[in-house]
Amino acid sequence: MRIFDPHIHMTSRTTDDYEAMSAAGVRAVVEPSFWLGQPRTSPESFYDYFDALLGWEPFRAAQYGIAHYCTIALNPKEANDPRCTPVLDELDRFLVKDQVVAVGEIGYDSMTAAEDTAMERQLQLAADHGLPALVHTPHRDKLAGLRRTIDVVRASALDVGHALLDHLNEATVKEAKDSGAWLGFSVYPDTKMDEERMVAVLKEYGPEKVLVNSAADWGRSDPLKTRKVGEAMLAAGFDEDTVDRVLWRNPVAFYALSGRLGPGTPVAAPDATHEGNSILRGAPKDAPEDAPEATAGAASAAPPREAAGSAAGRPAPAPARV
Repeated sequence: MRIFDPHIHMTSRTTDDYEAMSAAGVRAVVEPSFWLGQPRTSPESFYDYFDALLGWEPFRAAQYGIAHYCTIALNPKEANDPRCTPVLDELDRFLVKDQVVAVGEIGYDSMTAAEDTAMERQLQLAADHGLPALVHTPHRDKLAGLRRTIDVVRASALDVGHALLDHLNEATVKEAKDSGAWLGFSVYPDTKMDEERMVAVLKEYGPEKVLVNSAADWGRSDPLKTRKVGEAMLAAGFDEDTVDRVLWRNPVAFYALSGRLGPGTPVAAPDATHEGNSILRGAPKDAPEDAPEATAGAASAAPPREAAGSAAGRPAPAPARV
C-alpha cells in the first residue's frame, strides 16, 4: 500500500513518526502552513516558519524516503489578528518556490469579515501563481460555512476544480461534491471523521476526487490514520486499486495541478546535514570514543551558507519528487 498524506503538520511531529509512517507505506506528504497553538506576535515569525517548511522539514522527511511538499498561506484563525495580516503582502516570494504545491490553508474559522478578506486575496494569489488552493472549512456551523466557502471560490479567479475543500463530513460532502471541487476528509482518533465513517462515505459517494488525510498536528492525532483507512477499506470489500486511488493517485492528481510534482523518491545520506545540523543525536554505538557527536547545530567544516529554500531571493533545494 502506497500512501500520500495530503494534509499533515510534520513540524509538530517527531522523527519516530516519520519512521513509523515510512514503515506503513507513506511515501509523500503535503504540510500546510497553519497556526502554532498559540498566537504569533509578528509577521517575522511566519517567515522563519515558512523557510523551515521549505528547508528543514523536507530534509527530515528525506531521511525516511518521504517526499515533503508544503502549502503556504495566512491561516484563517490568524487572519483575524491585525499583527499577522501583513503576511499577506509577503506571500508572493514564497509561492514561487518549487516545493510549494498550493496556497493553503485558507478558508474560514469563525466566518468573519477579516477571514473573507484574507480568503479572497489568497484565492487571487493562487490564480496568479497557477496554484491550486487548500481550503479549510470551519469546524462549527459546517454546512453554512461550506456554502459560504463555495460562494467565495466561485466568485474568485480560481476555478472551483482547483480547490480542495478540506475537513468535510457527512453533513457537507454532498454539496461539496456537487460543487465540482476536490473533497478532503481528516481522520482523527476522537473528532472529525473516523475510519468507519470514512468507509461509509466512500460507499455512498464513491472515490472520485476524494482525498483522505490524518491532519496530524500538535494535538491528539495519529499520523497513521491514512494507513488505517486503507485497511478499513480493504476489510469493507474495496479492491486494492480503489484504495490506491484514494490514498495515492487522487492526492497526486490534485497537487499535480501545481505543475511541481514529478517521479522519484528522495534519498538522503545517513550523515547528511542541513545548515550544519542533522537528525542524529550522539555518536554511533560502534564509533571510536573520540568520535565527534552529532548534535543540534553541530559545526560544519563548510563555510556558512544562507538558509536553503528561504524566500529572500535565495535558491530552494531541489524538490523531492513523487
